[in-house]
Amino acid sequence: MKIYRRLIIPLIVTLVLVFSKIYFQDNSSSWEGILGWIPHVNTILIITGFTWVLLVLTGIFKQLFLKQFDLNKEDNLRARKVYTQLNILQKIINFIIIVLGVGLILISFEPIRKIGVGVFASAGVAGIIIGFSAQKAIGTLIAGIQIAFAQPFRLDDAVVVEGEWGWIEEINLTYVVVRIWDQRRLVLPSTYFLEKPFQNWTRTSADIIGSVFIYTDYTVPFDAMRKELDRILENTSLWDKKVKVLQVTDAKERTVESRILVSARNSPTAWDLRVHVREKMIEFLQKNYPDALPRTRVVLEENKKA
Repeated sequence: MKIYRRLIIPLIVTLVLVFSKIYFQDNSSSWEGILGWIPHVNTILIITGFTWVLLVLTGIFKQLFLKQFDLNKEDNLRARKVYTQLNILQKIINFIIIVLGVGLILISFEPIRKIGVGVFASAGVAGIIIGFSAQKAIGTLIAGIQIAFAQPFRLDDAVVVEGEWGWIEEINLTYVVVRIWDQRRLVLPSTYFLEKPFQNWTRTSADIIGSVFIYTDYTVPFDAMRKELDRILENTSLWDKKVKVLQVTDAKERTVESRILVSARNSPTAWDLRVHVREKMIEFLQKNYPDALPRTRVVLEENKKA
């Protein structure tokens, strides 16, 4: 019932205005002369009231529909998809309602109604002029609608944009807000995501694989590292028990590169797991195999006398 309370005030105001309009029509002779503008003002207020009611109704319908979906669940992929589509759809409907309301108010003025035919006759030329002058703004608006239905990302998706890692916080018709991991906000036009590549870590599911690179000397025992990785993962709740790999991915002039792949249920957890594994593996090498840490060898040879 709390949701419907928002509708009470605009509905009562609109009904009062409608009954006032009926009263003015029944007593039209009483409002001639200096007070003749009051019925027209009443008409404008009625249009405004109905516009207000429709805007509130779109918000109520959205809330009622979204009550079926919980964004706080672990597996919230469907919920984020529906939230994204409905938020954009509500903005589009609200925009149309406001435009129609403003149009009806303007038509209620007699001078504007009389020149209406001329305006519609020149609408083609005006549309071309407006299209050229505002093509970037229109392109951004269309991009926002494309994002709502194509959904290259959704609300709360983990993305990497412009070298920054964060979550999709807001999706509007003309711009998108990305909440960076350090609480900064990156605001980008909608067209950016249709024109430039970006990473979406939660496009099809929230779980993700993280990588950790360890650089060691050639003398490092890889089997011991694998056993230690098993022990580290078994003793942390960050790992989802799906992926666990340690591979030697490169052998450089002075060091060996080992890549560890581990999986987690979502991107923030994957970040914490990567940091945890890296720290514990370095501690293991420092304590048990200090000679296996990267080092530079210098070999000195004695000059042999002839």
